[in-house]
Amino acid sequence: MPKSQVRKKKVYTPPTDVRPTATAATRKPSPVWLPVTAVALIVVGIGWLVTYYLSEQAYPVLSWGYWNLAVGFGAMVASLVLLSRWR
Repeated sequence: MPKSQVRKKKVYTPPTDVRPTATAATRKPSPVWLPVTAVALIVVGIGWLVTYYLSEQAYPVLSWGYWNLAVGFGAMVASLVLLSRWR
């Protein structure tokens, strides 16, 4: 049986305009205050909600009523936004 011919192909090289730039690899790490602030916001948010529920809705701010929930959850959401920027 005769051997089939082997085709000689060039090695694929992607176009230069599609290659990722070197700037993505040389990004600076995030500052130290970013994770510290994010963790502090999580602790403050959870503390706010626990205080609100354990005080039977009298504390931290009585006149805000259920908006205290928005403050507690808002602090935790803000920490998630900060943590999404963390490298």
